[in-house]
Amino acid sequence: MLLFAFVSINAQEKKKFKIHTVAFYNLENLFDTINDPTKFDEASPIMEMDESNRAEVYEKKVRNMARVVADIGSENTKNTPAIIGVSEVENRQVLVDLVNDPQLLNKDYGIIHYESPDKRGIDVALLYQKSLFRPIETSSHELLIYDDLTRKRVYTRDQLLVSGELEGELIHIIVNHWPSRSGGEARSRSKRVGAAKLNKRIIDSLQSKDPYAKIITMGDLNDNPTNASVKEVLKAERKENKVGFKGIYNPMEGFFKQGLGSNAYRDAWSLFDQILISQPFLEKDYSSFRFYKAGIFNKYYLTNKHGRYKGYPFRSFADGGFTDGFSDHFPVYIYLIKEVIEEEETEAEN
Repeated sequence: MLLFAFVSINAQEKKKFKIHTVAFYNLENLFDTINDPTKFDEASPIMEMDESNRAEVYEKKVRNMARVVADIGSENTKNTPAIIGVSEVENRQVLVDLVNDPQLLNKDYGIIHYESPDKRGIDVALLYQKSLFRPIETSSHELLIYDDLTRKRVYTRDQLLVSGELEGELIHIIVNHWPSRSGGEARSRSKRVGAAKLNKRIIDSLQSKDPYAKIITMGDLNDNPTNASVKEVLKAERKENKVGFKGIYNPMEGFFKQGLGSNAYRDAWSLFDQILISQPFLEKDYSSFRFYKAGIFNKYYLTNKHGRYKGYPFRSFADGGFTDGFSDHFPVYIYLIKEVIEEEETEAEN
């Protein structure tokens, strides 16, 4: 499958490129209707509903999630995301149901998922189009953190590492869902710093094997691009020209500085959902996949139209019921592009 786009890289010329979307989406409590005695899933919104309505709500929830996934980046790629990280999923089966929705079925998505020890029973996962991406190695990395006051362990999401080939090119993706701000930002800050340190160790390990590794780390970080976890631990830079060897670029910081966000609370926008990339994606030799641009997928249908939360993300669950909405987070995405040479284009046409 080859998808082409004319992309203006500079003012003088236009060239032909392959373009793929890499995205992240917090699916807001994508839980099934079955009570799992090993998890605290009975506290999920869908399990708190009347049993007679659960199946119908679940089907609508999956359909709504599939609609969004199918739409992310399609305006420019004419395709669904080649790769998408997701969070707030209960188990593998809900992902099976998602990728088998009619809106996604013909894309033949593969699933990479591990069970996490999270106390709410939610996990992260990676979905990928099998025709575009081939996983080589996967692993789940446990986050060991403790409450500052009680010194008891806080059970949270593992970090998922997937190494594989995007149309033959090796890339590494880390999917995150860092600890929440429960108890307040200040009290919970050390937990996210701990998550950032784990993330940095994974990145350092990849770069020790290959200093030029193409790494994408994505997720709901529960921190903004300017918080210590991102700026001080990951040392993510806002500007491309500031990113040094083995450095990390955060294209989401510019959006945050403009007042844009992926989630809102008490009339304030946050940009907790982020995609960061390593320096090799920023090279201007487009003979291999490079970063083109980033975005927040905040289409009109994903926002509340009325009431107190007008303009907020149109979430699925509120006031004890199902709203027929989507998620309390907007997805985020980046485009990766690669120049198409004449021989390759001719081969694709044949």
